Amino acid sequence: MYNNHMPDTSCEIRQCESCGLRYPLAHGHPFGTRCPACRGNTRILLSRPLVAEPGPAAPFKRKEERGKNVAVLLDNIRSAWNVGSILRSADGFGFSQAYLCGITPTADNEAVIKTALGAQDSVPWSYHKDAVKLVKGLKVEGWKVYALEDDPRALPISQFTNYQFTNYQSTNYQSTNYQSTNHQSTKYQSPHPSVLMIGNEVTGVDPELLDLCDKIFYIPMLGEKKSFNVAIAFGIAAYALSAQRPDN
Repeated sequence: MYNNHMPDTSCEIRQCESCGLRYPLAHGHPFGTRCPACRGNTRILLSRPLVAEPGPAAPFKRKEERGKNVAVLLDNIRSAWNVGSILRSADGFGFSQAYLCGITPTADNEAVIKTALGAQDSVPWSYHKDAVKLVKGLKVEGWKVYALEDDPRALPISQFTNYQFTNYQSTNYQSTNYQSTNHQSTKYQSPHPSVLMIGNEVTGVDPELLDLCDKIFYIPMLGEKKSFNVAIAFGIAAYALSAQRPDN
């Protein structure tokens, strides 16, 4: 019952003639034109084009355009799904590097790849067994270190003011010991390369890493839960960084 004539660049909105379920149908849908709830017949309500993912050559161009000297460090993240989601958000916000540390699944993990949807190729990454050793090295090289954590020293994420952008041209910063990327020139540049650390879903960021931070931030919670999912939290923090760019 699969709709073999549907191109993979468009989708249909269909409605079941039996149970009334309204749902999108894209190329490769396992139920085809049958209703996924009751397997009844469906009819097309409308069709529309899909936003296509970039082709194989596009990520290389985007790497050259990043140049913002902003990295994310994942400290002992347990879930490969969270890692993939964070990489996808890091790509969207233009992060130039991902450091995967401790037990964090690497970006060649099947579940990471499935969730990242190609971001594992567009965001350069490297694996490190000891995040404390890595961060100490980055600080020696001039990196500013920030963490997202519920800590007595933490400031609300709304107070993040690292991005004092100026009209500096990039200086092709490259870490000699920690596989950082060779950033290209951009109009706006952060005065210091910066790394944002996200910690384990249960235990949070390693206390020794917190002691190395220039600043620690938290996301205020208005509901009953204590924290957001780690991938969601990263997205909020990444937006807080990105929103202070003068070209946003």
